[in-house]
Amino acid sequence: MALLFGIGYAGIIFEESIAFNKSGVGLLMAVSLWVIRSIGAPSPDIAVSELTHASAEVSEIVFFLLGAMTIVEIVDAHQGFKLVTDNITTRKPRTLLWVVGFVTFFLSSVLDNLTSTIVMVSLLRKLVPPSEYRKLLGAVVVIAANAGGAWTPIGDVTTTMLWIHGQISTLPTMKGLILPSAVSLAVPLSLLSLTSEVNGKGQDLPNVLASEQMAPRGQLVFSVGIGALIFVPVFKALTGLPPFMGMLLGLGVLWILTDAIHYGESERQRLKVPQALSRIDTQGALFFLGILLSVSSLEAAGLLRELANYLDAHIPNFELIASAIGVGSAIIDNVPLVAATMGMYDLSSFPQDNEFWQLVAFCAGTGGSMLVIGSAAGVAFMGMEKVDFFWYLRKVSGFAFAGYAAGIAAYLAIHNFSISLPTTLAELPALSGS
Repeated sequence: MALLFGIGYAGIIFEESIAFNKSGVGLLMAVSLWVIRSIGAPSPDIAVSELTHASAEVSEIVFFLLGAMTIVEIVDAHQGFKLVTDNITTRKPRTLLWVVGFVTFFLSSVLDNLTSTIVMVSLLRKLVPPSEYRKLLGAVVVIAANAGGAWTPIGDVTTTMLWIHGQISTLPTMKGLILPSAVSLAVPLSLLSLTSEVNGKGQDLPNVLASEQMAPRGQLVFSVGIGALIFVPVFKALTGLPPFMGMLLGLGVLWILTDAIHYGESERQRLKVPQALSRIDTQGALFFLGILLSVSSLEAAGLLRELANYLDAHIPNFELIASAIGVGSAIIDNVPLVAATMGMYDLSSFPQDNEFWQLVAFCAGTGGSMLVIGSAAGVAFMGMEKVDFFWYLRKVSGFAFAGYAAGIAAYLAIHNFSISLPTTLAELPALSGS
């Protein structure tokens, strides 16, 4: 299974060279791995049970992705994003790089990193014409979304897992990880600011939205669409149901709304959900499905558990284990890696809010930025902007690794030298309210 995964992974990486679409390779790899798992399992019933469990988890993410992409497409069709892009007044490439980075960083802490990436890449299409620079901005969105998602319990699926299972709690995690997360974004932004694609642009970017007008009732659709995205974590907190249900609720509301406001307007069919569904990146969603099902087969076969046990046996230092998990999450999905870590160490080994759990949350969240297929945000960006693995590896991976290492160093410095600045800043709102 490990060999087949390696071959399939290589097929995805070399998509441009072999002319096989990565979505097809991913689906073929997923089914082949599960066939092998079925043959090697103690009984076919056990394999079917494992596949049913894996499919349920993967389907939640795919439904979430499809719902978010459709909502964003509907808002985009109404030119709703003009309300945001018109307020990003800078057209200086270096300044725009930082603005996009930190807007994504804070957006991702409220939404999740996947939704934030879909929204911000859609915005970039409205701000910047197709170019190498726009691809770099998209890569910044990936790094910023993963960094922003790491410091809040609802920003990244792995942080949410640790939060739900009691390894971390809300305020200590936010206080402990906001500064390292910001560092892991600021370092790549600083380095990218020096590159020729950013620094070499002598003139301001054109405003590609200048000639576009917002569709009728576009402000209403924008408000409801963004409200639906922001409501997802609230829905989860209120009902306890998975986030994809909140996303489907938002899509249903927006579907009825657009049907109502464009009733009888045959010339505006493209503004309705059925037309939007035909425009979303279904190919990217199927690629996502293939990758996640493939990784879940390795988890079911116990290969990821063996990897985790190997790390435990050969790396005595918990900081190094957490760092290795982050590097591993750039290659293999971070969800099963964190799940394996939670299985290896219980709360008696490391109590709630121990440095180990916080470092695992940070490393698993930000480590995926080092490769384009290392995170949900990267996979979404890859599909939306049609970037390939090697472009990201050449242009972005080194900067992302520098940010990852700097973030770990910042975290260790804060805790080993008792730096109290981030704790004090995080507590200011609580102090003012008391």
